[in-house]
Amino acid sequence: MDPEKIMDSLSKELLVAIKAMSKAKTVEEKVAYSHVVKNISESLGVFLNLVSDVMAMDGDDDMY
Repeated sequence: MDPEKIMDSLSKELLVAIKAMSKAKTVEEKVAYSHVVKNISESLGVFLNLVSDVMAMDGDDDMY
């Protein structure tokens, strides 16, 4: 699957989870959604770090 599509999907899921968390009534629901938000954020961070690393490598190639 295309990494850009994965990042877009994760971003959309993150927004959905944040909206759901804001509408949660009980502490248990809020905690559950906070775990979901944390996990999605970490997953998105993996892809952003990968993109950053790839962009840094591309810049190094231009020097030679």
